[in-house]
Amino acid sequence: MPKTDQGVTKDRYMLIPRTAIFVRRGDEYLLIKGAPTKRLWAGKYNGVGGHVERGENIHFSAQRELLEETGLLADLWLCGTVIVDAGDASAGICLFMFCGENVQGEVKAGAEGAIEWVKKDAILHLPVVEDLPVLLDRIHQMQRGDPPFSARSYYDENDKLIVVFTSTSTSSS
Repeated sequence: MPKTDQGVTKDRYMLIPRTAIFVRRGDEYLLIKGAPTKRLWAGKYNGVGGHVERGENIHFSAQRELLEETGLLADLWLCGTVIVDAGDASAGICLFMFCGENVQGEVKAGAEGAIEWVKKDAILHLPVVEDLPVLLDRIHQMQRGDPPFSARSYYDENDKLIVVFTSTSTSSS
């Protein structure tokens, strides 16, 4: 379909694709503690990930980001998507959430921050990116082969973060 037929209008999101990767090992997750020099999320824990570069597919982007930020490889699978309302009427973030297992390699330090294995129960006691606990709770319940979730996150009129998951149901006939 030509560009002119894509339906790009000012009342629709233009989305910036990003990946977030949560590698797990038992009840631990590989997280990055943002470097003190980072403009956003300095000193806060988050999954690893980043921007999808032009020409990349999302799976390759997630693999690349994991290797660049941690030095590790893992079996990755798409576990969900989150549309992040960034507060701009014309743009938003499409966050592709990946879960990873079967880690290979040695963790190496990077400029983005310190890489640490963190027990899931410890998340509530650490400085974290605001949506991490709710997203990780959802991911923690998932197994490879489960259908990916779909969610939307935004701030309400009181600047409170809201994450709404679309309920998925299956019916048998």
